Order: sequence, then C-alpha cells, then structure tokens
Amino acid sequence: MKRLILSTLMMLLFSTALLLAQGSKVSDNLSMPSKILKMDRKYAIYLPPDYETSQRSYPVLYLLHGSGDDQTGWVQFGEVKNITDKAIAEGKCTAMIIVMPDGNTGQRGYFNSPKGDWNYEDFFFQEFIPTIEKTYRIRQEKRYRAIAGLSMGGGGSFMYALHHPELFSSSCPLSAYTGPLTIEDLARPWEKQLEGLSDDAKQKYFEQHSATELFKTMPVEQLKSVRWYIDCGEDDFLIEGNSLLHLTIHKRDIPHEFRMREGKHTWTYWREALPEVLDFVSQSFHQY
Repeated sequence: MKRLILSTLMMLLFSTALLLAQGSKVSDNLSMPSKILKMDRKYAIYLPPDYETSQRSYPVLYLLHGSGDDQTGWVQFGEVKNITDKAIAEGKCTAMIIVMPDGNTGQRGYFNSPKGDWNYEDFFFQEFIPTIEKTYRIRQEKRYRAIAGLSMGGGGSFMYALHHPELFSSSCPLSAYTGPLTIEDLARPWEKQLEGLSDDAKQKYFEQHSATELFKTMPVEQLKSVRWYIDCGEDDFLIEGNSLLHLTIHKRDIPHEFRMREGKHTWTYWREALPEVLDFVSQSFHQY
C-alpha cells in the first residue's frame, strides 16, 4: 500500500512538473545593447506553452505599446499572456512568440528623428530584430513575421510595414496614429527637430511618415504584399485619421480589414481587439 501511495504521489508530482514545464512564459525586463542608440534597450517577450519542451521554431509577432507606456504595457494592462494562452488552447491562434520592445524613448514615435540624432527605427531593423531572431527559435521568413500595436504603436505598425513590406506578412494597427495629414501637422510633434531643416527635407520626412501619403504613392503590389487589419473605436479621438486612411486604401483597391467598434482609446478596447489580431496574424502564418 505504501509503495502504491508513493508511486501515485510521484506520478502526480511528475505530471505537475510536466504541466508547469509546458506552460507559457513571459519576461518583461530583458535588455540588449544598442550601438546605434548608445545604450541598452529593454524588451518583453511571450514564449508559447510548448517552447521549453519542443525543438521547433515559431512565427513571431512584434507588438508595440502606445505613448507613455513601455515594454510592460501589453504584459500588465494588455494581459497578453492570459489572452494568448486562451486563444492557443481554443485553437483560435497558432503558437507564436510575441516580442514587445520598449519604445519609451523620450522621443515621439518609433521612428528616426528628422535631424537623425535619435535613430530608433534604424535600431529596430538593424539591431533589435536580428538580435531577437538569433536569440530565440524564430522562423525568419517574411510569411512568419507580423507586427501590431496600439496608438503610437499602431503608427509604428503602419510605418514599419510600409517602410519594409518585404519583412512583414501582416500588420495590425489598433487605434493608430496614422501620421501627419499636412506639413503643419508634422510640426506638432517635431517642432524643435524641424528647426533649420530645408523645405525639401521637411517634405521628404512628411512623405515618409504619413500613412495616407504612403498608401497613395507606393506601388500597389508592395501594399498588397502585406495583409492589413485596422481597428479603431467609434469614440476614439483618432477615428477620423483611421477612417480617411481606410477610404484611401479602398480607392486603390488594396485588400484590408477595417473594424470600427463601439469604444474609446482604452485598454478595455485593446484587450478586446487582441484575440482578433492573434487570429488574423495566424491566418498569415498558415499555408493556403
């Protein structure tokens, strides 16, 4: 009887250890050095439930936070672990790695500044992505890489996929800042940075950081090579820019999903959006 009880306890302990080993994992205070930014930059990462016990490589979603947050935003307020675990368990999304960089730079947005003295976008593509995809078992083809984000991070999701359509299979901007509609709009976040620049330099920067301008001017085939999912609340202060951009995309016959749900610029809205984002990017990762 004692042997039976001991054997049963050992089996229970083994089963519990196995379940724990197969659970997902989130780390939100990791860092890597950047020569471009001349400092260490933090990031958070979600590793799916079977990452530690498998030998496979995974698709990746780069998930960008909004202004005022940092790499912990999607972990703490967005509940990325619980939402993704549930979606994977229910078969609504594929197992994936989710990477959340710290864009809390003291600058506006995830971009290079107009004067080139803070080149965050260069860091992201030249240092961050290569380091992440060498450190973790990530599939490095375009079809297995997606990007999403909220507010300022939604703007980053637009710009990064528009600047590098060869790298992303899908882009999911949520409640996004779509960029300046005019040169005057550009001056609001970059007033000091624009001082001393020529009109031509200002015009070029505007054209490269307005989602509307890029969707008007980029080759259609490049735009169609990315799957687009755009979501913004009816009562969000950014709904006008998103709606106008939707019309621009529609006029060029670019396939895209446009969602306008009841809600404001809040974490409640973005938590509700995340399962749809996970489903959408999973479709891009699958074989058709």
